[in-house]
Amino acid sequence: MNPNRKITILSGHFGSGKTEIAINLALTERQKHEKVAINDLDIINPYYRSRDVANIFQHQDIELIAPKSHLATSDLPIVSGEIYRVLHDHRYRLIVDAGGDKDGATALGQYYHEWKESSPELLFVLNKNRPYVCTLDGALYTVDQIEKASRLNVTGIINNSNIGIETTMQDIQTGFELCTKLAEKLEIPFLYTTISNQLKKEAEEFANNHKVVFIERYMKLPWEG
Repeated sequence: MNPNRKITILSGHFGSGKTEIAINLALTERQKHEKVAINDLDIINPYYRSRDVANIFQHQDIELIAPKSHLATSDLPIVSGEIYRVLHDHRYRLIVDAGGDKDGATALGQYYHEWKESSPELLFVLNKNRPYVCTLDGALYTVDQIEKASRLNVTGIINNSNIGIETTMQDIQTGFELCTKLAEKLEIPFLYTTISNQLKKEAEEFANNHKVVFIERYMKLPWEG
């Protein structure tokens, strides 16, 4: 998170892994700030949602802004009005887990007038192993659609190329190469590569030569245990 901005928005194509990054980022920010909130604005994907790890946020005293418990698992485009309170409280650091591509970004657009003065950073999370964003043209198109729907400009690129527990360093390397090209084309910073802690040993050489953020995987498929 940019220390000069109080709001960080994570967006990306369906399956990019932005929810995982949002969770890890919220936990990191809580070590530095008294008040941290994460807004689950993902109205697109009912399978990977930050609200599913609410107990972790509660234990760390991180405020989760999401639909109430009786609606939390519904596959409905529901957003919580609690975000307005946090947006106008300067004490908060806010991480927004937005839905994938333009449909998810449309939910961001409704808050434009509320947070435009705060100049939120909008970070595009790219997983090269997902369809539609596996090429430079596809990634550029997705960024364009997100920017139009949200009325915000993407300010940085994150490489989160993975295929879950089957991820290899080759997946990460090819994702890094695409993200670098994307950042150059958009003339915005390529921020870092995220790598699961499970690959820490294998990623040692890569991490010595590139900016890497190791993350814990909280969102797992049912058969992963």
